[in-house]
Amino acid sequence: MAEVIVIGGGLAGLAAAAALGGAGHSVKVLESRPFLGGRATSYEVGNGEEAEFIDNCQHILLRCCVNLLDFYRRLDVEQDIAFSREFTFIEPGGRRSVLRSGMLPPPAHFAESFLKLSFLNFSEKLAVARAMQAIPKESKRNDLDRISMLDWLKEKRQPPRAIERYWRQVLVSAINEELDRMAAAHGLQVFRLGFLARRDAYEMGVPAVPLGRLYGSEAWKRIGNVDLRLRSPVSRIVIEGEAVRGVIASEQEVRGDFYVCALPFERVSAVAPELGVDASMFEHSPITGIHLWFDRPVTDLPHATLLDRTMQWMFNKHEGRYVQLVVSASRSLTEMPRADVIALALRELAEFFPAAREAKLEKAHVVKEIRATFSARPGLEAHRPGNQTHIPNLFLAGDWTKSGWPATMEGAVRSGYLAAEALTAAAGAPKVFIRPDIA
Repeated sequence: MAEVIVIGGGLAGLAAAAALGGAGHSVKVLESRPFLGGRATSYEVGNGEEAEFIDNCQHILLRCCVNLLDFYRRLDVEQDIAFSREFTFIEPGGRRSVLRSGMLPPPAHFAESFLKLSFLNFSEKLAVARAMQAIPKESKRNDLDRISMLDWLKEKRQPPRAIERYWRQVLVSAINEELDRMAAAHGLQVFRLGFLARRDAYEMGVPAVPLGRLYGSEAWKRIGNVDLRLRSPVSRIVIEGEAVRGVIASEQEVRGDFYVCALPFERVSAVAPELGVDASMFEHSPITGIHLWFDRPVTDLPHATLLDRTMQWMFNKHEGRYVQLVVSASRSLTEMPRADVIALALRELAEFFPAAREAKLEKAHVVKEIRATFSARPGLEAHRPGNQTHIPNLFLAGDWTKSGWPATMEGAVRSGYLAAEALTAAAGAPKVFIRPDIA
């Protein structure tokens, strides 16, 4: 079996390591930080008895994320994901609507609850239904990467309020980009796989433990020969002739037979300029998470999507007293002072949950992930590289590579599995790790 070096301990690198280690290869993962998970991780805030672990931002998955679920099964942590069968939409003032699967078969399984949604009127619902019905056929168009999701919605004559309250509310959170900056191909993919393909595909999974605990050392004992080396930043991939000789990590050279580079797109050229990876077409899109701790419960809901305001989602992290608010594509908040972000969050939270007006804020923490994901804009797909490079023993992984998905945890895991498949083929013992999409 081969000796494999994986550069980067984010989800893409960990997925490649889990697949290759499970297939019998010897794997070393080199991660620059003192923890695993990349942008999907957790860390400690506070001191002494006040210290606790928080996620850098709430990460969720749907049941249609079949490769991410496979990765969790490999680590035996699938039981740490709590799935919900209801989406609660809340309007300012507190009126609630619930979307859930009903008795009808897919793709009509939402019909009953959809017709009862209070935040859209009947004509808006009819327009949305017509567009949803068109998605399976429309998904076969060959121009969807060249037009924006907003272009597609206008083409389908979607009313402005339906765009804002339904399409945007779902898609900006799913893809971390605004509708006018999002390729239509990605938007239709979310609805085709998550809402239309299977009765339970939409069910939302939220980790019941801090994200970092999902990748803890105990989880890796069942994988195989995987050596996790933290605080091991790679400064250079040493390429001699037509092959990688080794990598320089913490001023030492580490050698293997094959290498997987699972670094963010902005780092690849610095460590391997010989690859000629052109990342100039890629841009970042930020996510902001606002963590709020109160002296009393402010909600009884596990989570909810918040309409017509800056704050987009609320997640109940502990007994309604600790909640996290999430804003995707949060460019309006990146330069806003921390105190102003917290004040805005408190004002808006009180509009949806009246109990927040009486509760005392005990502490707050703001996390601005400026480089949360790449911007899934029209025209970018052609510039996403594949997993194979012109160096026979070097492979690429990362949510920014051509994974078939946008920048999501599922996309990251898919890229790691694809890189692992390409590596095993090069090693002369091809394996299949990718699980096909549900539709």
